[in-house]
Amino acid sequence: MKCPFCEAADTKVIDSRPTEDGHAIRRRRECGECGKRFTTYEKVEEMLFMVVKRDGSRQTFDRNKILNGIIKACEKRPVSLADMEAVVTDIERSLNNRMDKEVSSEDIGEAVMEHLKDLDEVAYVRFASVYRQFKDVGTFVSEIEKLLGGSNGKEQ
Repeated sequence: MKCPFCEAADTKVIDSRPTEDGHAIRRRRECGECGKRFTTYEKVEEMLFMVVKRDGSRQTFDRNKILNGIIKACEKRPVSLADMEAVVTDIERSLNNRMDKEVSSEDIGEAVMEHLKDLDEVAYVRFASVYRQFKDVGTFVSEIEKLLGGSNGKEQ
């Protein structure tokens, strides 16, 4: 492993431990040249798959795109980055378990919305408004009514 500071190849592992979720190994390393320490992560290489977009185009799955969308939806909300990353990890794991080489962007978007519904309802509505391309306020109201179980609190 090259040192990120001086690019020397002489580094040694001084500590190894599993990450909190248990899906990676965190390694503390020390450079034999400059003496600086840095952290690396080792995880199982998972099957790459393609995302089929709405227009039919295909691109390699990128977990950072999902994370960035969730971060935008959760902006100024009481949701920790760890919770957001856990959502992405869970979605990525479930997609990998399907063993399909292609997955639709709709499937990914729906999975994100299901997780956000449980995590933070405001973030859910924000994400849904972009993902489902809400055109007007009526669409917002309809989505919020669905979120509230179809009732708006008034008796009919």
